[in-house]
Amino acid sequence: MTVTTRAIDYSHDGKSFEGLLAVDNATSAKRPAVLISHAWAGRGPVEEDYAKRLASLGYAGFALDLYGKGVFGRTTEECQALMTPLAGNRPLLQARLLNAVEVVKKLPEVDTTKIVVMGFCFGGLCALDVARTGADIKGVASFHGLFGAPGNTKGRKIRAKVIAFHGWDDPMVKPDDVKALGAELTEAGADWQIHAYGGVMHAFTNPQANDPGFGTVYNKRAADRSWESMKLFLAECFA
Repeated sequence: MTVTTRAIDYSHDGKSFEGLLAVDNATSAKRPAVLISHAWAGRGPVEEDYAKRLASLGYAGFALDLYGKGVFGRTTEECQALMTPLAGNRPLLQARLLNAVEVVKKLPEVDTTKIVVMGFCFGGLCALDVARTGADIKGVASFHGLFGAPGNTKGRKIRAKVIAFHGWDDPMVKPDDVKALGAELTEAGADWQIHAYGGVMHAFTNPQANDPGFGTVYNKRAADRSWESMKLFLAECFA
């Protein structure tokens, strides 16, 4: 097995972006693809590592870019400034996400009929928003994502399977928000599941997260459990 990566340049609405594709070159066959939507800092080492991890499982892993080529937040203030305009303009965010899906479908390594979108924190919101648009993909997965409905997709049917991995003690997503997401997904006719982990906060998959005051704390057990469940979810989506 030889996992290789290459940068993928693409554009949307006149703006340049750069994703990272990871594949196992042991085969030339087309394979299912998993897009990884980044947290609030932008596409970086964490998302790229997941792309490689997915490639080692036989998928095409694609770490997408929502901020623009070379744009990355390094401080809390910078990250907030990058995320806020998109979080406040969900139609624009959804358009960028759907454009990334179309970019991936055109890659020669990819089976266009087998696409899943996953994401972390802000990226988890992004994954859910792809499903909310009614996109014809196999599934979406949100890891400690934000659950707030966008307001522009009510009444649309969700075709993708949906899974959300959530820390029950996440201060950014309260139990009432979890119930609201379940109700929203049910109304949209989705095949959905929510895995909530007790005693777990936001950003639980990120080993660098260690700020209880901010509500972001790594939890290896929840990270491992969610990843094992994710592998089962992918197998089901791509069966």
